[in-house]
Amino acid sequence: MKRPLRSAAFALLLAGTSSVALAQGGGVLTVATIGEPPTLDEMQTPTDIVLTIGNHIFETLYTFDKEWQPQPLLAAAMPELSEDGLTYRIPLREGVTFHDGSAFDSADVVASLKRWMAINSKGKQVAGVVESVEPDGEHAVTIKLKSRYSPLIATLSQASIILPSEKLADTLTEFVGTGPYQLKERRPDQYTQLVRFENYKSPEGEPSNYAGRREAIASEIRFVPVPDANTRVEGLISGQYDYADSLPVSAFERVEASDTAAPVIFQNAGWTSLNMNMKEGVLTKKGLRQAVQVAVNPTDMMLAAFSDEKFFGIDGAFFPEGFVWHTEAGVTRYGEGDPEAAAKLMSEAGYDGTPIRILTSRQYEFHYKTGEVAKAYLEAAGFKVDLQVVDWATLTTRRADPKQWDIFITHSNFPGDPTTLNTITDTYPGWYVSDQKAQAVSAYMNATTQDEKFKAWEGIQTVIYDDAPLVKVGNFNALGGLAKGVKGYEPAYWPRFWNVTPRS
Repeated sequence: MKRPLRSAAFALLLAGTSSVALAQGGGVLTVATIGEPPTLDEMQTPTDIVLTIGNHIFETLYTFDKEWQPQPLLAAAMPELSEDGLTYRIPLREGVTFHDGSAFDSADVVASLKRWMAINSKGKQVAGVVESVEPDGEHAVTIKLKSRYSPLIATLSQASIILPSEKLADTLTEFVGTGPYQLKERRPDQYTQLVRFENYKSPEGEPSNYAGRREAIASEIRFVPVPDANTRVEGLISGQYDYADSLPVSAFERVEASDTAAPVIFQNAGWTSLNMNMKEGVLTKKGLRQAVQVAVNPTDMMLAAFSDEKFFGIDGAFFPEGFVWHTEAGVTRYGEGDPEAAAKLMSEAGYDGTPIRILTSRQYEFHYKTGEVAKAYLEAAGFKVDLQVVDWATLTTRRADPKQWDIFITHSNFPGDPTTLNTITDTYPGWYVSDQKAQAVSAYMNATTQDEKFKAWEGIQTVIYDDAPLVKVGNFNALGGLAKGVKGYEPAYWPRFWNVTPRS
């Protein structure tokens, strides 16, 4: 039975007795985003724009620190694990409330995780190894697995948001979370308005990426969709926006020279890729996917997308140098752009001239420029190409239908656990399924030491290059812009605005 916290006085008493300082300050932060989110339901569509907004509203059991390692958020501690590695007991924080005033408890966690396992791509993958998810009293849950699944906690750290059990539905009509901000109003193509949740109870600890203390200093955050990158730049410089996301690198010097804003660079923000459709269409043939890998030139694509080498790096490995998971194992057909070799592979695979439909969007300008160069190299190799430029919301809708595309261009971050890479998930658009991938991933899931995990990851990377579900293009640094006078903002993959003080 849920227990509503009925009075503000009781909420204040809870805050006072748990050593949580109430948020002070005020003001509004206006954030220019790359476009309108297709939904606010992270389980349904865990794209960057949805997570950027949703991270302020919703919380998960665990989240990522600056090392991209899981740390407790709604969980009270790291899980207690049975000796056989099959049972996880997760204690829950007490005194946490939802935005509707109801108390957070184990029933909410169980119901939310079951919904996540039913509708989310990573959740569906987890569901295959889960025997049960059950409450253990009001303040703990127990997850029992059929087989070992070493990335479980990392997977629970993204998009497995906890919602009030009473508000769950196949399609959410109310967006109620436990985060430092709550949804006040959403006007499509105009803004998404969040306001401070006065009864928010923060986790403890120093802020570290998404982990640690969260203080809602601004009284309001307004996320404004601005699909045109140059319009985001102009709005930032004119003082219209406090933060502008995903700016073209060509704007760096102009923003740096302005009196009103400063550039913000996030090092190794992520990597770009051409993701191929393995379920339907011309690229279901491995030989043609490998031909795509051989045909394109990563250096030229990244140079077109980012203009200056200080904003990108060419590396076929799925993690950059300096990351614990970096390895060159298995990297092949990368870095040259060889039309003749690609044409040979195309002939051997029986290419019949069917156009390759590439989906890209100008809301991420570097996606669009990557697509233009990819098109030129693929055509030089002998492919026919249909480059389709759509808004990001349309792209994420179309890519869910295997009949509508052959390649879509996207970018990803570098997660704390390599098996949480989107492309490894069987149900992620592209539908990368193969026996050798399953065997390689199984070896990782059963590993118990870091050395065993690293060796298994090398095997996974080798298999990915052989199966060719995508083209790894390169690594990039992300450019945003921050208004002068805004304090406390730290660069992040999904920009976050708790602990941030607006301009006075």
